[in-house]
Amino acid sequence: MGRRNDSDFGRFTLLTLFLIGAISCSTVYLFLTVVFRPSTASLSSISVDDDDLGASEDEGQCCRGIEHLELWGDAVKWGSDFRVNSSEDCCMACKTMCAGDGGPCLCNSWVFCGDRELCGPRFGECWLKKQKDALNPDRRDSGELVMWTSGFVFNKGEGIVGLETDYGILRMQLFPECAPHSVAYILELLALPHCVGCQIHRAESRGRFWDSEGNHIKKTSYGPPHALIQGTLESHGSIFKDVPKEYCPTVRRGSVAWVGSGPEFFISLADHREWRNAYTVFGSVLAEDMEILEKISQLPTKSEVWNNIKVLTLEKPISLRFRRMNTKS
Repeated sequence: MGRRNDSDFGRFTLLTLFLIGAISCSTVYLFLTVVFRPSTASLSSISVDDDDLGASEDEGQCCRGIEHLELWGDAVKWGSDFRVNSSEDCCMACKTMCAGDGGPCLCNSWVFCGDRELCGPRFGECWLKKQKDALNPDRRDSGELVMWTSGFVFNKGEGIVGLETDYGILRMQLFPECAPHSVAYILELLALPHCVGCQIHRAESRGRFWDSEGNHIKKTSYGPPHALIQGTLESHGSIFKDVPKEYCPTVRRGSVAWVGSGPEFFISLADHREWRNAYTVFGSVLAEDMEILEKISQLPTKSEVWNNIKVLTLEKPISLRFRRMNTKS
C-alpha cells in the first residue's frame, strides 16, 4: 500500500479553507451592498461621527463622453490630421482650446473614434468642433453601430440652465465633462416646450445640524431633517431611461444629483460627506440662488415614512419649468 503524502493533504486542506472563507466574505459583501444601497425612493444619512470622515478623495479633473454618439458641427481641428490614444485625451484637447476667465471657447464638443474594429483605419481620430448652440448640440447619429464617442465642453458662463419655480429661478451649472449622459438628458428636457410632471415634492431644512454655509455641526446627528430638496425630472408622455452612474464626488451645498438612476433628483442644502460618494452629481445651483432653496425648505410640509425613514413632503408640490439662461444673466 502506498504511503499518504501529508504535505499534499495539508496544502489541500488550506486551499479548501481559503475558498470557503473567500465565498463567505463575498456573500457578506453582497448582502451589505444591497442593504446600504442608496434608495431609489428616498434619501437618508448614515449615522457616523465627524472624526471618522476623513477628507473625501473626489475624482480628479473629469473628461468623459458618450459612446455610440456622433455630434456634428463645424470642425476646428480635423480628426484625419489629429489622432490621440483615448477619448479622455480627445476631451482634454478640446478643453485646452476653451479658455477660462470668460475668454473665447474655440472648441465646445469633440468626437473620438475609439472602437478599433468599427473604426478600422480611422481608429484614434479626434475631431474638435464648435457648436453654434452649446445647449442644443447638433447630433448626427446614435446607436450601437455608431463607432464614435462624443462629449461636450462648456466655457465659463455657458452650460447654465434655469429651473423656474414660483419662488424664483434656480440657475444650475451643468457638468458635461463629468456626467455627460445626465447632462444630455437635461438638455433634452430643456428642448421641450413644457416639462409636465417635473416638480419638487420634498423639502427638508438644515435644522440645527448644519450651519448656514452647509458645514455639519460637530456632535450632532445627521437628521432628520436631512438638508435637501427632492423632486422628479420626468416629463409626462416621454419614456425615461435609467441614467448610468457617472461622477460621484462628495455632495456639497448646492449639488444637484440623481437619487439612484433617476428620474428622482435632489439638491443639497449642506455638505454631506457622510453619504460617501454615493450619488451621481451632474450640476450645482449657483450660490446666489441658494436663498430660494432655503425659502422652499421652510414651506408647509407633512410627515411621511419612506422605507422606514421619516421624511417631510411639501403640502403643495412645486412645478419646475426649464429655462434657457443667457451669459449675462
